[in-house]
Amino acid sequence: MARLLVLRSAPYHRSSLSAAVSSRSASFPRLARRHLPSPLRVPVRAVESSSGATKQGEEAPLAAGEAQEPLPTAPAFVVEELGWGTQLAVKLKMLVAPPWKRVRKGSVLTMTLRGEISDQLKTRFSSGLSLPQICENFEKAAYDPRISGIYLHIEPLSCGWGKAEEIRRHIVDFKKSGKFVVGYMPVGGEKEYYLASACAELYAPPSAYVALYGLTIQQTFLRGVLEKVGVQPEIQRIGRYKSAGDQLGRKSMSNEVKEMLGALLDNIYGNWLDTVSSTQGKKKEEIEEFVNSGVYQVEKLKEEGWITDLLYDDQVMTMLKERVGQNDKKSLRTVDYSKYSGVRKSTLGIGGGGDLIAVIRASGSITRTRSGLSISSSGIIAEQLIKKIRTVRESDKYKAVILRIDSPGGDALASDLMWREIRLLADSKPVIASMSDVAASGGYYMAMAAPVIVAEKLTLTGSIGVVTGDPCYLLFILAKTRTSSTVRILCSLPTISTLSLHLFYSILVWIVNLIVVSVCFLSYYFCIGLTGKFILQKLYERIDFHKEILSRGRYAELNAADQRPLRPDEAELFEKSAQNAYASFRDKAAMSRSMSIDQMENFAQGRVWSGQDAASRGLVDSLGGFSQALAIAKQRAKIPQDKKVRLVEISKASPTLPEILSGIGGSILGVDRVVKGVLQDVTSLNGVQARMDGILFERLENMPGENQLFLLVKEITNYFG
Repeated sequence: MARLLVLRSAPYHRSSLSAAVSSRSASFPRLARRHLPSPLRVPVRAVESSSGATKQGEEAPLAAGEAQEPLPTAPAFVVEELGWGTQLAVKLKMLVAPPWKRVRKGSVLTMTLRGEISDQLKTRFSSGLSLPQICENFEKAAYDPRISGIYLHIEPLSCGWGKAEEIRRHIVDFKKSGKFVVGYMPVGGEKEYYLASACAELYAPPSAYVALYGLTIQQTFLRGVLEKVGVQPEIQRIGRYKSAGDQLGRKSMSNEVKEMLGALLDNIYGNWLDTVSSTQGKKKEEIEEFVNSGVYQVEKLKEEGWITDLLYDDQVMTMLKERVGQNDKKSLRTVDYSKYSGVRKSTLGIGGGGDLIAVIRASGSITRTRSGLSISSSGIIAEQLIKKIRTVRESDKYKAVILRIDSPGGDALASDLMWREIRLLADSKPVIASMSDVAASGGYYMAMAAPVIVAEKLTLTGSIGVVTGDPCYLLFILAKTRTSSTVRILCSLPTISTLSLHLFYSILVWIVNLIVVSVCFLSYYFCIGLTGKFILQKLYERIDFHKEILSRGRYAELNAADQRPLRPDEAELFEKSAQNAYASFRDKAAMSRSMSIDQMENFAQGRVWSGQDAASRGLVDSLGGFSQALAIAKQRAKIPQDKKVRLVEISKASPTLPEILSGIGGSILGVDRVVKGVLQDVTSLNGVQARMDGILFERLENMPGENQLFLLVKEITNYFG
């Protein structure tokens, strides 16, 4: 379904903003008001008609002032014919390339798209997939005379729909090169088929696990669990859309949360139906009817033309051998993702021109400083990112900056410090924020500092809200209690043989209990726009735990006294503190997006929006991926669109020896990076947080062998799946 894109401008009015801010002076920090940078260039808003149009009672952002130059649109990449001189230089570079970067003529690029996909660049010592390198491989393969085509293995993905859209766009543009792109999908659901359907041909084994049942949104409710262990959550709402607060305080969804999640689900499912119907050349109603029939037999997909044929992997590779003219008895000539990622674009004559555009990538949870548990690519560390931003600001060689964000948020103070630096950077050169799967809460806090924000249609964004509290102590107490119980059990064991058995059992029980408690803790940890406190009085009574506090000062026990409810005056102060932090975030969002505070309040309150709905409300300026952000950066830097530029990755760093050893050790021991990331976040969970809650989008079916407890932990630790 075609969508109309309307461009309009909303200039920044200093007088109106000053009046608005002064009306909320109690909630806007004095230091921030005094030292705000000068006004930024006028953002251009992209308004898109969609199913998520402005609801009754909501006020859309108003346009005013002169119309600005329309923002350009751009495909993922365009394949252009190289001149004879460039072609000759390419051949010479290929001849002198080192052995580990050589590719045999007639090779097929193979890439397995499976599991997590990072928005960061990967080093040779890093494991996993990198979105920038996947996309770059498509572009390089389109130009590379040694590559005959691409063979994609598509398996269950745990990335968001924003990354899926970016990869799909590159598959579509690669086909324009005239080379083949063949997909192979042994296991998959809606997201996997969304990617696979872009391939010119799609194959699956006769025994493939394929389930197209529709999409779901899951939300867990832990009030009952907390009651069982004797913990009473004391929660104060700030906005209407605080689903993480519901996880602790309710046993079912509120009407407001159903409205928000329903709108997100409509966006994702509607986009899936539109895309698949366009690919299949069928009506949207036909696609929906087919899905509603319950698709689990791969033969049914072949009969209806959703896949090309049922073949095993070796049969597809034999077919590709014939297609590329390989007549020997050897296996298909291939080059894999890892090796081909090492081939430089300059080797293929598509390196770029003289103008430099800086790319700053910010992925993961936000912390202010580096902790002892920090690992390579483990999140956004504000003090490190600020140094990179200042380096770019102080350099005259960069014509523009693309700030690539993929973050559910984190430390509110860290987000604000980065917001300040990004605004200062935008005063010196064009800055374009490009949002990937998610840029919510602290992630959006960073993005709104840029004059122009670009998002995918299904990027999760907004979530303008904060959280305060200190639930870490609950985790510590229960873990310590379980450890003590295990010790008591071990002391009563009679023999060495039973000791080993009971030791294993006790440790297993301790781990399971710790995971359950961690689930309770992490659900609180990922909440948005909410302030809360755990009352542990009943828990302490059950485990015979005693605690005494000596204090001086009226509010000294505000965060320390967890064995009793808050006094009325403490509860009032607790609420005011959270309201102040929320108002600061909201007011800066209003200023950054040239809205009144009342307008921004309609779109804040912790609500999560899809990219297309955020665009219709002025929270996002343009819809698209990294290439769209690059086109706008060129426009703002007065660089012709047809002129090549050189992208400089500011965030790319060489791995240190400890990081290399950590990566090797993690691979050997099978340590999940999610666990390491959670441990790092736990150590840095202090003060006010600007985070998006854990919303899980997935298919109705669960993969065989998945442990339900692990799925519950994974649901909360993964902000989007």
